[in-house]
Amino acid sequence: MIRQLIDVVGPEHARPLRRMVTGLVVGAVLQGIAFALLVPILQALLGSDPDEVWPWLWAMLGVSVLYCLAYYDSMRTGFDAGAALSRSLHHRIGDRVSSLPLGWFAPERVGQLGQLATKSVMDIMGVPAHLLRPLVTSYVTPVTVVALMYLFDWRLALAATLTVPVIVAVYRWSTRLTRAADEVRTAAHAETGGRVVEFAQLQPVLRVFGRSGAHSDTRLDDALRTQTEASRRSLVTGVPGLISFALVIQAAFTVILVTGTYLALDGSLDVAKLLAILVLAVRFTEPIAETAVLGSTLRTARSALDRVADLLAQPVLPPADDPRVPDGNDVEFREVDFGYDGKPVLHDVSLTLAEGTMTALVGPSGSGKTTIGKLIPRFWDVDSGVVRVGGVDVRDIEPEELMSRISVVFQDVYLFEGTIVDNIRVGRPTASDAEVREAARLARVEEIVHRLPDGWDTKVGEGGALLSGGERQRVSIARAILKDAPIVLLDEATASLDPENEQAVQDALSALTAGRTLLVIAHRLQTVAAADQILFLDEGRIVENGTHARLVAAGGRYASFWAERSRAEGWRLARQNTR
Repeated sequence: MIRQLIDVVGPEHARPLRRMVTGLVVGAVLQGIAFALLVPILQALLGSDPDEVWPWLWAMLGVSVLYCLAYYDSMRTGFDAGAALSRSLHHRIGDRVSSLPLGWFAPERVGQLGQLATKSVMDIMGVPAHLLRPLVTSYVTPVTVVALMYLFDWRLALAATLTVPVIVAVYRWSTRLTRAADEVRTAAHAETGGRVVEFAQLQPVLRVFGRSGAHSDTRLDDALRTQTEASRRSLVTGVPGLISFALVIQAAFTVILVTGTYLALDGSLDVAKLLAILVLAVRFTEPIAETAVLGSTLRTARSALDRVADLLAQPVLPPADDPRVPDGNDVEFREVDFGYDGKPVLHDVSLTLAEGTMTALVGPSGSGKTTIGKLIPRFWDVDSGVVRVGGVDVRDIEPEELMSRISVVFQDVYLFEGTIVDNIRVGRPTASDAEVREAARLARVEEIVHRLPDGWDTKVGEGGALLSGGERQRVSIARAILKDAPIVLLDEATASLDPENEQAVQDALSALTAGRTLLVIAHRLQTVAAADQILFLDEGRIVENGTHARLVAAGGRYASFWAERSRAEGWRLARQNTR
């Protein structure tokens, strides 16, 4: 556990933690020596000349002073390390999360990451501050006591030594017994956390459909029941292990007691030494028994360390061995195959987005359009084939260089909690206030600002919840305008907007995309028809490629798509006469 803790907290905290552990080991050894000194002290007090006790008392005093110094130093170091761990762990978790491929972020990760960044970090912070001392003491002090016991009576020391394998075996058995149940309980807590967040976020939908009661979300109810059952099972499973461990500790002391009594009755061990060694035997079993009391806390801390270590061990996209700078801003796919978790999505995709042109990507849902858009900024690496930007494989471009050339506007926009200006400035943190305002003007965000009570300082809420979908989209486009990247990827940017917001967003997009290499994933006829080239994607393959006029004249899949969309634009809702 100590080695894993040092690996998890990072090299900057390894030295103070090692110093703390060293101090704890020294303190535990000194504690064991102090306990062992009880034997000659009691022998002297119970013997014929009690004055012989003074040298031993002075020795115990000296050892105790050294123990206090070691204990103070290790505890001070431990509390300092625990206080610094929070920031360090959050940085390490954040750095790892930000470098993981997007495919890692499945929906269930929300609850897991939330628990990881809060409860797990707190559990780990408690290790150096509260758990390392009893953990080290429970191992080192008994070993020291047994080793020194051989100086006084090898037979009782051997009896104590023979109990150690049994104690270790029972402890490991009890730990294995509860570990699986603890893992299930932890997973249930993470699932429940995700469902609670979901329940809160979906309140508008639940209330609209008359499901506003506390038990209106069956998935949340199921998660809560699963959590309760997992907690109950963990408790039931852990009790036999705790009882067994407590019994074996008592049995170990009983073995030493019976052995010592037998030797005393046999006349080969005087009573004074027996009483002194029995006191020492109590100090042998007491730290081990404390481990049982801390068992649940230790398992929780170990589980937290395992979860953080697992996250930190997740593979990131490999860095470029010989980084190169793209020559231009064209985009090329050559014989690209790609899939998620072994399920193929793209098959032998080849395409070229010429610099300064607009390409529209159309096709049925699930055909792989969004996947193509996300392979360009290297959210994932392709299974085979190559994606190039400016003639260079994206795997050979430094991530910062690649992302500096690309702006992405998604259909689902997420805004960070803060002001409108804060969210626009994300596009280029070094931009001046004038540049931010100009980007906002081009994206028609000024219209939003003027009708908000706090103007530019209006808080957008978590995820931008205080703004409408169209308003969030315009802020996102302003962010992309401010970034001023030469390659722009638009993924259904106007698919779910009302006509007024759609027109505003279209105007903003015109300002964003002028003179840039543009890939548009859209179903709007006007947007598609204006493209320099149109790629029709079906089941992960490009089945048609050309201009709007040529593809319509060809009478193929795109022509059918165009005819369907044209008919759909004429749809109207009509009142039905039921009389």
